[in-house]
Amino acid sequence: MITDRKLFTHHSSLITAVKKALQGGIRAVQLREKDMGTRDLLQLAYKMRNLTEEHDAKLFINDRFDIALAVGADGVHLTRNSIPVSKVRETVKKRLLIGVSTHSLKEARDAERGGADFITFGPVYRTPSKLAYGKPVGIDALKQLNRKMKVPVFAIGGINGSRIKDIRESGAHGAAMIREVLASDNIKRKSQELINLSGA
Repeated sequence: MITDRKLFTHHSSLITAVKKALQGGIRAVQLREKDMGTRDLLQLAYKMRNLTEEHDAKLFINDRFDIALAVGADGVHLTRNSIPVSKVRETVKKRLLIGVSTHSLKEARDAERGGADFITFGPVYRTPSKLAYGKPVGIDALKQLNRKMKVPVFAIGGINGSRIKDIRESGAHGAAMIREVLASDNIKRKSQELINLSGA
């Protein structure tokens, strides 16, 4: 699950939502608050670290590997605008898992060669949070990519419960979601439903 505090009226609402998702079985949280100042992000990251540790889940920090190291997160997630994955790998060594957002086979292969532990690929379907990346890549592109990659691939973009079966059959390792979980009326139950659908 990827966070988006703008879906809520207050930071504490996001924390409550993440707690419910973790109670429902979500196994990893990516703290993705790009416009947050360093001190505020650090404070929120510590709270997320405590929550994820309580539920034996992994925590990834978007872009900021310094904050990931500071709070003892499991990893960092990089984008096309981040420091290159190879440079982050040189810096953090094996202290952090590194995920990379990719939108094409070339980007995926570059990330793998640079030392990524896993990648996200998408947007597979149309979604408001990924409009800047152009048209959806589609499920067929995801299938083709999965056959060519050695590192785990997580699908992202417009994924909901009705599409989990297609994502599983594509060969993807898993899926990343924002609204499908956080915008649900019952976050814990929705998380449980998604976990059951994924067969995890």
